[in-house]
Amino acid sequence: MPGLLDQKCCDGCWHSSGRICPEVVECIKSGPLCHENAGCSDIRAAAAGEFLRGDVEKPVVFVGTGTCGLGAGAGRTIEAVRAWIAGRKEPVSVVEVGCVGACYLEPIMDVQLPGRPRLSFSQVTGENAPAILDAVFAGEVPAGNLIGQYEPATKTPWNGAGLLSEHPFFAGQTRWVLRNCGLIDPSSLDEYLAHGGYRAYARMLRSMTPSEVCEQMERSGLRGRGGGGFPTGRKWRLALESPSDQKYMICNADEGDPGAFMDRAVIEGDPHRVIEGIAIAAYAIGATQAYFYIRAEYPLAIERLREAIRQARERGLIGRNILDSGTDLEIKIKMGAGAFVCGEETALMNSIEGRRGMPRPRPPYPAVSGLFGKPSAINNVETLANVPDIMWNGAEWFSALGTQGSKGTKVFALSGKVVRTGLVEVAMGTSLEKIVMEIGGGIPDGKAFKAVQIGGPSGGCIPARHLDLEVDYESLKKFGAMMGSGGLVVMDEDNCMVDVARFFMDFIQRESCGKCIPCREGTRRMLEILDAITTGRRDEKNRQALERFKGVVYLEQLGSIIRKTSLCGLGQTAPNPVLSTIRWFRDEYEAHVYDRKCPAGQCKSLLVFSIDPEKCVGCGLCAKACPSGAILGTRKSPHHIVPERCIGCGGCREVCPVGAVSAE
Repeated sequence: MPGLLDQKCCDGCWHSSGRICPEVVECIKSGPLCHENAGCSDIRAAAAGEFLRGDVEKPVVFVGTGTCGLGAGAGRTIEAVRAWIAGRKEPVSVVEVGCVGACYLEPIMDVQLPGRPRLSFSQVTGENAPAILDAVFAGEVPAGNLIGQYEPATKTPWNGAGLLSEHPFFAGQTRWVLRNCGLIDPSSLDEYLAHGGYRAYARMLRSMTPSEVCEQMERSGLRGRGGGGFPTGRKWRLALESPSDQKYMICNADEGDPGAFMDRAVIEGDPHRVIEGIAIAAYAIGATQAYFYIRAEYPLAIERLREAIRQARERGLIGRNILDSGTDLEIKIKMGAGAFVCGEETALMNSIEGRRGMPRPRPPYPAVSGLFGKPSAINNVETLANVPDIMWNGAEWFSALGTQGSKGTKVFALSGKVVRTGLVEVAMGTSLEKIVMEIGGGIPDGKAFKAVQIGGPSGGCIPARHLDLEVDYESLKKFGAMMGSGGLVVMDEDNCMVDVARFFMDFIQRESCGKCIPCREGTRRMLEILDAITTGRRDEKNRQALERFKGVVYLEQLGSIIRKTSLCGLGQTAPNPVLSTIRWFRDEYEAHVYDRKCPAGQCKSLLVFSIDPEKCVGCGLCAKACPSGAILGTRKSPHHIVPERCIGCGGCREVCPVGAVSAE
């Protein structure tokens, strides 16, 4: 596709440097790039208009190559597509795009022919890709792998293909942050410009002061999408009003919550959107230096982010005297080692400075004394991805969606025991039931929904009886949970909530930086108590039973103390998974403590295995699979299990061909 920034301007000048000239800036300010804009009549639409209209000049095959797509085999899909193209005479382009959000359908391949809408197909492998391409190029729509077609607009629609927007996974979503993900080439600045990229930034540089930008963000009601939901505009205002010769803007892309992958997908699919967001934020607080702090475990996101920064620098969108506005901005990438604590903003700043990632006491807050002791503002990826649209469409446009205290949309990573896993973007105030049951398709295999863990290790569990809860900052806080970064892990009847709490507490305890005693020692003690109540009687010695009962009595009190006295936000929210599961699933805790049973059958140490003599055929497979020699019996006669020898591994149940082994 021709480069938008290499086009001739209306005054006949040719900018060989590739920088955006003032005439193009005015065009960007005026509205979407098109033939009719008065200031850019000679800027041909080949670079932008084709994508704005959704048409192509030659056939294009789009393959989703986000991390989820590549993990599902998209690399082999691309090889098969290119091999198929090599055997044809007509030119066909292959474009790698990010994740459209429907991770459960990967690998995803889209095909678009000139004059026809774009068709999307799921689970396209190296084996079936050629057959799908043969059918589409022959004018047919293979139904087996079809997801749907994009909005036809003025093009000739495909018969028998439903709209992608009407697919159950997409129909209930409001895609603002994810709008370009899976649609555009993330490695192409031209395509981002064609979809309205950097126009908000250009207009802001020419017509707004930093104070006016902060005011617009305050009126929009945008709150931080990575933790407690602090108002973004207020954070920027505090940093702007802190006098200093140097200020820093930081993007927190250190996504460490189990089950969360929103930030990674946004950077992989639409990196320029986040760059534009951080550039606007830097201007708003008066910063000339910005950092992306991103975990090294995200190599693809880092690669695409680096390329996007390079392109933006070459085109004059970052660097010195940006768009002849007198504004300077340099952006650097700092890779983290994956420590969960570095998601806390002061620990993150320590890491950027080359020190151990440990939280700092506050005050002073980062807006006053942050990175290298200078005023700094920190926002996460999703927060910054919202900024360009707010600056272009206005604060009222953004605040019109959502609830009274929570505006706009929220991206959730939907995973666990749910039919349709992936990225879901919905309006604030959408119910959990709509997210899990309608968009997510409910629980597979006819199992019953039990709970959803929201907000990762710092969040909490919401039980089935409150599935109608509307998701916003205030509602979740009332239920002992929090928005967090937006991980949604769905659990069914087979999940043990005590075991879930133990899993998250084990994660938190291992990731504690160890700086403050309440978090370091308190989470360890909570984990010890959870380990004790999920341990069977056969493993208890001396006074362990008495200690177990005593520990349970103090579990809630201990969690309350940790919440009140820990140094940083991570420590203060560390007890949430335990406290929320005790609140909503106390009966499961009581079954573990008093009856020494796990109702869900997940705590193996509590399971008591037995063999039904009426069903046992004496095949001996269970005895062979038992590692402790706990199963006795002769061939073709019923076997039995010696309880004192059984270690509860469950191997006998797995190999029994007639289902004679049970566990309680």
